Amino acid sequence: MATRSELGLRKENEDAVHVARDGYLIVAALADGAGGHRGGAAASRVAVRDLDASLHGAPWFEPDVLNNAMLDAHRTVQRAQGLTDALSRMHTTLVALWVDGENGRALWSNVGDSRLYLLRQRQYRLLTVDDSIVQQMLDAGLLTKEQADAHPQKNQLFAALGIEGDIEPHTSQDYCQLRAGDSFLLCSDGWWGAVGPEEMIEARDAAADADAWLADMQQRVDAQKLPRQDNFSAIAVWVVDVDEVTRPMPVQRPA
Repeated sequence: MATRSELGLRKENEDAVHVARDGYLIVAALADGAGGHRGGAAASRVAVRDLDASLHGAPWFEPDVLNNAMLDAHRTVQRAQGLTDALSRMHTTLVALWVDGENGRALWSNVGDSRLYLLRQRQYRLLTVDDSIVQQMLDAGLLTKEQADAHPQKNQLFAALGIEGDIEPHTSQDYCQLRAGDSFLLCSDGWWGAVGPEEMIEARDAAADADAWLADMQQRVDAQKLPRQDNFSAIAVWVVDVDEVTRPMPVQRPA
């Protein structure tokens, strides 16, 4: 596993990345916050920490457990909005990958437009669904994929953690059985908006490990010198050998 979280051309990094191990279980979570006055940075960090706390020691590896953890994170962000006026408008995306190493399987969930990709045998699959206006237009057949990618409102969201009312996370209901060579990539829109799936595959083929993969893609973003480059963050999770994944792992949690 490897992580990156870069400032881009913004004054503050409002993305948060978090990876933790708990015995056979791995939690990888990435959030992209917004809300002004440092609210976005607070929202993203609250979301990933609360999600990990909910999943830590979970008695079952089930979709409902992950879905409820997403809902709990949403309510925690809502409660934190009342702490100060500066946090009253904060909200955040959240994408999570939950891996059961003992049985070689994975679940995932997302709210907003931070994404999870699976690269397998030089093919990619987008596992998450964007909660964006443009995605709705694309699903309705009003836009082509090319038009959606270039649309000026492609980052306008209708769902995020911290919005008023309830949310409906996009949580996988079927387990993904891991295979040797699988590569998962969680990333914020600042990352996937600058590095397309084909480039992800090209960088993956050339990389010796997960960190080198992220380093290659980061260089591709930097080389574009986009005038309004957003924060861009990613987490890479590689399955090198399923037998290795299914060995018990020590608990590892960032301070």
